[in-house]
Amino acid sequence: QVQLVESGGGLVQPGGSLRLSCDKFGHTSDYAATAWFRQAPGKEREGLLCNSEANGTTYWTDSVKGRFTFSRHPTEITDYLEMNSLKTEDKAVYYCAVGLACYSGDYDARDYDYWGQGTQVTVSS
Repeated sequence: QVQLVESGGGLVQPGGSLRLSCDKFGHTSDYAATAWFRQAPGKEREGLLCNSEANGTTYWTDSVKGRFTFSRHPTEITDYLEMNSLKTEDKAVYYCAVGLACYSGDYDARDYDYWGQGTQVTVSS
C-alpha cells in the first residue's frame, strides 16, 4: 500500500549539514506517524524521531536532539530530516518509516508498518 524512498545521503565533512528526504507513495493517509531510524556499522538500529501528524508532536532521541530537525513539505507527501553539526559518529544508513501513531520514548521497529530502502550518510574529513 505504501512505498517510501529516502534520498539526500552522501559524503559530508564533520560539522557540515545534510538534508534527507522521504518521499511517500501509495495510500499514506492512514499513517499519521513518520519516523527516522539509522543503523551504523556494527551497531543496532537506532530510532531518531517520530513525528505525529495527528497532533504535531515530534519525539526525539537524545543523541540527535538539538542538531537534527524534522519538517513536512507543505504541498508534497515528502518529509525532511535536516542534519546539522554532523559528527563522524553520525555515519549510518538512514531509514524513514511510517506507522499509525508515535509512542513516546519507544522506537521499536515493530511499531512501524512500512520502511524505505535507506540512504547512506558518511561523515568524514
